[in-house]
Amino acid sequence: MGVLLVDPFLHSMEATSYNSSSQMLINPRVLLSSSSLMSFKQKTNTWAIQNSKDHHCSSNIMRRTSTYRVQNATPWPIPISDEYHHWNGFRGSTSIAAALLVGDRAGEKTINNEIRDLQLKFGERDFAGSPKVPVYVMLPLGVINMKSELVDPDALVKHLKILKSINVDGVMVDCWWGIVEGRRPQDYNWTGYKRLFKLVRRLKLKLQVVMSFHECGGNVGDNVTIPLPGWVKEIGKNNPDIYFTDKEGRRTYECLSWGIDKERVLKGRTAVEVYFDYMRSFRVEFDEFFEQGVITEIEIGLGPCGELRYPSYPIKHGWKYPGIGEFQCYDRYLMKSLTNAANERGHAFWGNGPKNAGCYTSKPHETGFFCNGGDFDSHYGRFFLNWYSQLLIDHADRVLSLANLAFEGISIAAKLSGVHWWYKTASHAAELTAGFYNPSNRDGYAAIAAILKKHNISLNFTCVELRTLHQEEGHPEAMADPEGLVWQVCNAAWDVGVPVASENALPCYDKDGYNKILETAKPSSDPDGRHLVAFTYLRLTPQLMENKRFAEFTHFVQKMHGETVQESRSNVKKKMVVSGIH
Repeated sequence: MGVLLVDPFLHSMEATSYNSSSQMLINPRVLLSSSSLMSFKQKTNTWAIQNSKDHHCSSNIMRRTSTYRVQNATPWPIPISDEYHHWNGFRGSTSIAAALLVGDRAGEKTINNEIRDLQLKFGERDFAGSPKVPVYVMLPLGVINMKSELVDPDALVKHLKILKSINVDGVMVDCWWGIVEGRRPQDYNWTGYKRLFKLVRRLKLKLQVVMSFHECGGNVGDNVTIPLPGWVKEIGKNNPDIYFTDKEGRRTYECLSWGIDKERVLKGRTAVEVYFDYMRSFRVEFDEFFEQGVITEIEIGLGPCGELRYPSYPIKHGWKYPGIGEFQCYDRYLMKSLTNAANERGHAFWGNGPKNAGCYTSKPHETGFFCNGGDFDSHYGRFFLNWYSQLLIDHADRVLSLANLAFEGISIAAKLSGVHWWYKTASHAAELTAGFYNPSNRDGYAAIAAILKKHNISLNFTCVELRTLHQEEGHPEAMADPEGLVWQVCNAAWDVGVPVASENALPCYDKDGYNKILETAKPSSDPDGRHLVAFTYLRLTPQLMENKRFAEFTHFVQKMHGETVQESRSNVKKKMVVSGIH
């Protein structure tokens, strides 16, 4: 059996003849050749190497964009000569090679330290003259209260003036369904939003507006509670199957089940009709802001947190990171759909959800469904996951087609969540329960990209600030790979011509996080020069406005705009004082 000689620095693989099915030969003269090291020196900011163990193999070489695996591999120790000890000031070549060969956790720390040292030594990438990527800032969740009133407009104006002074392009705001149509069906109260939009227009900022058909509260970063409309909740008391439901019968009240997209259970309207009426009302009410170019984009909420996914990891039901979550298809409308699909397939006994898929906090190897060689890849598993993920695609198809009718000629976006934990396993369990059919032997994001392309929708993707190495340090058991996921999703969209924007998943105030966003926004290794069309920062807070943090953010905005970084921290502070922020 042929064995691979792997050069992760040059992204190349060369076959050699070695008659053993249980060993892998990694030649350090290939691994640490001078050309490889030169590539490493030049590209330290665009990729990372790490070594980890999982149930598939005992030695992996992990890269940002790919993973080379050999089943049941054990390293063949080859002596490393002194010529690799030092090369043009490169320290620790032997230790890196040894760590890659030995394949242990101790070696991983050595690799991480070497990469960080090299990043510091060779400096940061210069983004001056690079393509401009507009930067927006999300407004606080509670900027409009439940009475549809603008909260503390004077303080907001001060903050917006500061953002304008550093050339932030605009802001993003959620238009909450529970506020606007909270009292009665088709009784829309846009008062607070109209005042907010006039304020933003006066400051010559742009607006990204989210049609938020979900509940706010109970998720990471939620500091206010904005429920679904009261009249919808009244319907839910008598018919709780309008909500997503897990196998234990627990309801998730964050958003409506896709099972009622075409069911007239909302005072004579279907769910998609309710969404369309809301969007059409917004388009008419704010026509002047569209005509004047103040509103540059509408993002359509498609699920919990406004994201296209199932609510598979609700904190309220006991989920904790890095749990795999649970399937959310047990309301009677979705179960009827599953039963019909099983009957059409000719296997009526497939009309039930998996019985061995664990619970919210389970790990893949603890379940019969998601473990290596588990039922997720059986005939039934493939049938179920195809059906489950197709519901997500169909929901997006229906809602986005109506969004195009309501916002004809306007830029529209859809948000996709970055479910990056368990990405390095065969099943990708957390993605499966969220509705992304993306195991290691299938591309689960191509179909989503295709539906976005069909409706001329941009993709807004999260978690661009996360580094895989940091995830390994904080939660090594999670087998997470946010960089690999971002690379896969971005390329799935770019390959079919779908524009990609992004936002950070968690608060980000430091240079390392900003640099990671910049690397993703403007990848130096892309031969076609593709880049993000916009970035939205999560979010405007008092912490962001602190002097040192805001100085870092200012430099980040300049780099995203392709400008030369020259603003001093003292000048930033002067601007903040002038605007009344100390």
